Amino acid sequence: MKTAILLPFFLLTSFLVTAQNRYTISGFVKDSLNGETLIGASVAVEGKTKGISSNQYGFYSITLEEGSYRLICSFIGYQPVVVTINLHASQTLNFNIMPRAALNQEVVVTTKKRENNVKNAQMGKFTLPIEQIKTIPAFLGEVDLLKTIQLLPGIRNAGEGSAGLYVRGGGPDQNLILLDDAPVYNTGHLFGFFSIFNSDAIKNVSLIKGGMPAQYGGRLSSVLDIAMKEGNNQKLQVDGGIGLIASRISVQGPIKKNKSSFIVSARRTYIDGLIKPFIKSSSQFYGSGYYFYDLNTKFNYQFSEKNRIYASGYFGRDVFDFVNGRQSLDVNIPWGNATGTLRWNHVFNKRLFGNTTAVYNDYKFSFKAAQNSFEVKLSSGIRDVSLKQDFDLYPFTGHKIKFGGLYTYHQFTPSVVSGKQDSVTFNPNNAQVKYANEGALYMQDDWEISDKVKVNAGLRYSLFQQVGPYKIYAADANGNRLDSTVYSGGQPVKTYGGLEPRFTMRYALNDATSLKASFTRNLQYIHLVSNAGTTLPTDIWVPSTYKVKPQISYLYAAGLFKNFRNNMFETSLELYYKQMQNQIEYQEGYTPNTLEDTENFFTFGKGWSYGSELFINKVRGRLTGWIGYTLSWTWRQFPALNFGEKYPAKYDRRHDLSVVATYELNKRWKLSGAFVYGSGNAATLPERFYIINGVLTQEYSRINEYRLPAYHRLDLSAIYSSKKNENRKWKSEWVFSVYNTYSHLNPYFVYFDQSGSPYNGTLTIQAKQVSLFPVIPAVTWNFKF
Repeated sequence: MKTAILLPFFLLTSFLVTAQNRYTISGFVKDSLNGETLIGASVAVEGKTKGISSNQYGFYSITLEEGSYRLICSFIGYQPVVVTINLHASQTLNFNIMPRAALNQEVVVTTKKRENNVKNAQMGKFTLPIEQIKTIPAFLGEVDLLKTIQLLPGIRNAGEGSAGLYVRGGGPDQNLILLDDAPVYNTGHLFGFFSIFNSDAIKNVSLIKGGMPAQYGGRLSSVLDIAMKEGNNQKLQVDGGIGLIASRISVQGPIKKNKSSFIVSARRTYIDGLIKPFIKSSSQFYGSGYYFYDLNTKFNYQFSEKNRIYASGYFGRDVFDFVNGRQSLDVNIPWGNATGTLRWNHVFNKRLFGNTTAVYNDYKFSFKAAQNSFEVKLSSGIRDVSLKQDFDLYPFTGHKIKFGGLYTYHQFTPSVVSGKQDSVTFNPNNAQVKYANEGALYMQDDWEISDKVKVNAGLRYSLFQQVGPYKIYAADANGNRLDSTVYSGGQPVKTYGGLEPRFTMRYALNDATSLKASFTRNLQYIHLVSNAGTTLPTDIWVPSTYKVKPQISYLYAAGLFKNFRNNMFETSLELYYKQMQNQIEYQEGYTPNTLEDTENFFTFGKGWSYGSELFINKVRGRLTGWIGYTLSWTWRQFPALNFGEKYPAKYDRRHDLSVVATYELNKRWKLSGAFVYGSGNAATLPERFYIINGVLTQEYSRINEYRLPAYHRLDLSAIYSSKKNENRKWKSEWVFSVYNTYSHLNPYFVYFDQSGSPYNGTLTIQAKQVSLFPVIPAVTWNFKF
């Protein structure tokens, strides 16, 4: 492995010796108005097919033979820039490109010749500009990037209001969600109805659901990489919005112009304030309420052309209070994430770029209840400390090599309970806190072999080690502890590891059509266990241990990619097959018990999914948008469940359709709509009812044998922008939205209601559906100055 990591340096040395007539152009691509670096901007040579894209920090490097060239720099929504150079020595060339909106030109989703759909080897990758996300109708007017991601093919939610992502048959824990390189373990506010990501603080959103590059790991299904804004380094800027249930404000500006900048972005809901007037002080529920808030911050400083540091953080909390004065009951439930990221960019030379990252991550959930003199507290969480080193190497034209390593120290806190009665406290024998080391080394090459063939090949080696302090107990048939094996702090308990090959290939049939194929093997060492169909704050993250093996997946995919009408329409048809090993479910009849380790109640099996995904995307003109359709099957099989027979996963849906459209009526009005349809979720329901000793008893069907009714919904919105006034420094817009326009009552869950008595023959049992949201109009005022 050490040889693999040093190989790029030997390649670079060889190149310098044998190619003295080649020179390198390198630099950064930035927004000319605010100084933000641009991720994925294209730098191409006119008349040549080969070019390069800027990396996560806006850096690019391209090596050419001596001569004269015209370089074209372009990016989505920006005016392309053309520069003529005479290349006789290596040089630095920074591009500062201007948004087309600032030029008073027609605003379209893209201004460059969109070829990535057919030219790149990467499969299943979507990059959504945050400005496009803001135009899509949102629930209660709150822009939500996770809800937008759920509108893409192959991505689905668990139902009404869910923030969890289910990608190609995987569960919500199988997605690596990064905010400035920090993993996010709980993505939802208000029990999943809103995501934690404040759109005013976000610069770029990138989703990869197939052919995951070797730089990412630790999850089976997808990567959602979210980059925060760096802050305007030219002038002070204030953005904000006032909505029906929440308001937000962002302040950004230069600390030292062109050198350093900052951004602070905050959001808070006022659901508690809206409800309070309707709860009288004499009510037994007076004092109950709910609110959430989050804070994003980022700072950067450029010491020189070669060195720059970034410091960013996120802090968010949900707080739910329930008071019942009649029963002297007071319940407080806070939960949330805190992350911190420190990064150092260093340009070693014109072909080698490095980034060092340190990350701190802490997710906590707490439940406190008090009644009279009795108090009880339950808490759980996960805490990480990580160090990562990444390198981007550009040794030859047509090659972009990325390599590096990662180390993370995990601390997992299970549901720990404690209590107090008057002056007596009790701390029962809770499940143990678990500790683990996780590390990985990787290397990948994005290699354009010829005009027709391009390959992205990589290899990742990962290692996971459960460590002490820890005790393994021997128990009798009744669960009574008899003996134990003690592991001291840092002592290995159990070690797992393995190679994770990643391979994607593109074969171009012509300039507008290509075939792609990919294969990936992924290992996942941490797991989310849940009794529900959505990601709730009560769900618990657990590591791989001496009992729990890592999840393993094999993903095979192939697709046809074609552009039409001079790249106005991007289309793709992808087929995939996915195998998953060591899947985790609770044993049949499991009842939550905070005093025992949950892994004692796990059962293990396998899963597989397969399907096809169609995507049609119109990227230019006054009317833009996409159509996504997924036909898929997702199965699970556990020897200890469902009599050992296969059954559909709870998030299995046969059909999934989304239609998204945005129409620019004129310079002041923009209209948009989103329609979604999905087959009903799989459900386990009671089939028979018995009266046993006077008690009504239910006999359930096999697992997920039934389907809830289909889900469908139409959302609409209209954005009105204030008239531009050169003498006025601020501008504003009104966003009018309607959620579930035709008020279809989609199923949230089904329950069985009983009335009458079995003793006189009047017992009636009836299935009833609970729906959450009829039509909901909303209005939001956004401002900027």
